[in-house]
Amino acid sequence: MQILIVLAAAAAAVLQTSTPTVSGARTARSEPVMVRAVIDGDTIAVTTFGRVRLLGIDAPEIGRGFDTAAPFAREARDRLTQLILHRWVRLEQDGASIDSYNRHLAYVLTEDGLFVNAVLLREGLARISARLPLARLPELRRAESDAQSFRRGMWGSAPHVPAPGYTAQPKVSRPRASKRSRSATPPARRRTTHKKKP
Repeated sequence: MQILIVLAAAAAAVLQTSTPTVSGARTARSEPVMVRAVIDGDTIAVTTFGRVRLLGIDAPEIGRGFDTAAPFAREARDRLTQLILHRWVRLEQDGASIDSYNRHLAYVLTEDGLFVNAVLLREGLARISARLPLARLPELRRAESDAQSFRRGMWGSAPHVPAPGYTAQPKVSRPRASKRSRSATPPARRRTTHKKKP
């Protein structure tokens, strides 16, 4: 009998930390964790878990060292900072839990239910990067489509940034002389070469 009580309690705990998604699948949601740092537009550091990569999205890269930041990289980082830095969030796992850089993969939700991954997409500060089917992928696609329709962020007119390694020098144009000034200038002299006498 005690085994049944323990199993029932374990099942209840799983149901409390799982939430249904739009597609009806259940995903595991963490207890609240504090956001300690925002690394860039799609990576944060939280208590308990360490580094977390926002699942399903890719924000422009912040330049490190000698690299130049991509357009909208700083805006994405600043917006993510504004939304969640030093705040309690819940992480919702869907599919793989760790990426190749040993970061946790998760959807990030604020305590009032704001889906942070979708906010960044909706504002044009990130794009979808999901390669596998995700439970919240339809919601992410709607957010990205909204940004594209209204030409927000990276979907609007981005500033032209030359490709790395571009070294062409701008052409210097010389002012062209008008017909009047051309006729007033004497023709150029030809250089003549003199032969030395033996």
